[in-house]
Amino acid sequence: MFVLGGIAQNIGSILAKSLFDEVQPATVAVVRVVFAAVVLLALSWQQWMPVFTGYESTSVRRWTRADLGASAIFGIAIALMNLFFFLAIDRIDLGKGAAIEFIGPIAVAAAQTRTRRNALAVGLAIVGVGLLSGLEIGGNPLGLLFIFLASGMWAVYIVIGSRVARQDRGLAGLGIGLVFGAVVISPFGASGLAAVIDSPKLLVLCCAVGLFTTVIGYGLEQNVLRRIPIERFALLLALLPVNATFIAFIALDERPTALELLGIALVVAGVIVQQRRDPPQPADDPPN
Repeated sequence: MFVLGGIAQNIGSILAKSLFDEVQPATVAVVRVVFAAVVLLALSWQQWMPVFTGYESTSVRRWTRADLGASAIFGIAIALMNLFFFLAIDRIDLGKGAAIEFIGPIAVAAAQTRTRRNALAVGLAIVGVGLLSGLEIGGNPLGLLFIFLASGMWAVYIVIGSRVARQDRGLAGLGIGLVFGAVVISPFGASGLAAVIDSPKLLVLCCAVGLFTTVIGYGLEQNVLRRIPIERFALLLALLPVNATFIAFIALDERPTALELLGIALVVAGVIVQQRRDPPQPADDPPN
């Protein structure tokens, strides 16, 4: 599920980058989040309906303020991460951007590390991602700033996303969260929405970005987060820059160097070395 989700996200990112000559990156991000929110809410209506009706059954638990708050922070983090990432890859290579963005997940993995074996795994991933990120990043400070901001939002996404996933509400937590996220980032891309709406082709392509990157990509990641600990998930994310490097090579002719290939090998080694532990348990039912 994780690998398939990563492939979907990178396909969506490549499609998004191909649209930037016609549509503002911020506008693509807004359409992506809005479309994904609509689709996810449609798929999970039985889980989120109690938010408005107060209905509760043995299969659908009542939503608490804490549940809604976690989903809101989760969705806002995703929306901002998407916005900053699109603004960044409009200025720097997709493969390198995805590698530098991994600083956030590495920080989460490092903070959760408790054994020497996991410390070694994080160290291998750090060196590998460092090689993937390359050295020629000083010439685009704005692109670098955006990718660092996206990296910070990615760290928030992992930590809060784990909590939302353990609520065990299927896709509802992600869908409701993206509603909040869409509201937050809409002002940044609003100026370009009219051009997208007036062009069926651009509208379909922007929605396709949301389908691949968010509905499929993040939907699968939520399933993974319910099954493995935070630090393991954070380290598995090291595979995404590897994935992005290969897909960017195929689709965008962004050719990895020998050092970048070594970086890929180190990242994969880090993922293999990491120590497993029992997955997190679903959140307990709230008191009556």
